[in-house]
Amino acid sequence: MESLARNQAAGADTAAPSDATLIYRQSRWTRLTHWLWAIALFFMLLSGLQIFNARPQLYIGKESGFGYNNTVFAIGAENTGPRGYTEIFGKRFDTTGVLGWSGPAGQETSRAFPSWATIPSYYDLGTARVVHFFFAWVLTTTLLVWLVASLINGHLRRDLAPRLDDFRRLPRDIVEHAKLRFHHTRDYNTLQKMAYGGVLFVLLPLMIITGLAMSPSMDSVLPFLNDLLGGRQTARTIHFTVMLLLVAFFIIHILMILAAGPINELRSIITGWYRTDPLAHGDNAPERSA
Repeated sequence: MESLARNQAAGADTAAPSDATLIYRQSRWTRLTHWLWAIALFFMLLSGLQIFNARPQLYIGKESGFGYNNTVFAIGAENTGPRGYTEIFGKRFDTTGVLGWSGPAGQETSRAFPSWATIPSYYDLGTARVVHFFFAWVLTTTLLVWLVASLINGHLRRDLAPRLDDFRRLPRDIVEHAKLRFHHTRDYNTLQKMAYGGVLFVLLPLMIITGLAMSPSMDSVLPFLNDLLGGRQTARTIHFTVMLLLVAFFIIHILMILAAGPINELRSIITGWYRTDPLAHGDNAPERSA
């Protein structure tokens, strides 16, 4: 009954097909916001790396500089070679050719992230800031729209809110994912709920909050935010760390899609229709995965 109600609410273009294994899984709002997030995060990542290149060090604390010993991460180049390096908590690694020192043969330059990984590819801090801030607002607005729509259509309560049974099934879900054994049904499994919930309600809000804390213009609007996060430099370090976690989530997300069936997964997020395992799309079926 719940599946039928979803199909009826979705509109005429989602009329149930003759194939009983096809269900309407993703609403228009979910699909639209998913692709807007993907676009926004792509441009924010590459423009953010360009911004980072202007000062390729991260610190913990409210202040930084030569008189302080609070550097936790740095990318640079040294003249012996020259060689590129990445330093994490004082431990230095040679990253020549990728981080710190990169470029075409004979035209290498000292650059934290290489030109192919930044927007724009050449050094232009002003343009990078414009691109980054524009898509930051796209991300923030889309997240708010998704939250309101998900509360109204029940997606948040029905599909993402974990239940007691989900936590009971967590050990089994971990084992089945480790064995690449996937079930294709209507409901998210526990690992999906935890992963998507972590991104939507922890990582993305934290990315937005730390971004606001780094903006000097926001000091007068939210003067407490900087102190709450431990200073602008700490907020910048948290911002960078969240970026790394989002990149890790994206890589795992893509790997799961490939393992679970890319055609089926892409059809779901493009058209809304998802093919379940035979007789596995009912209310008592095991969870889907990908």
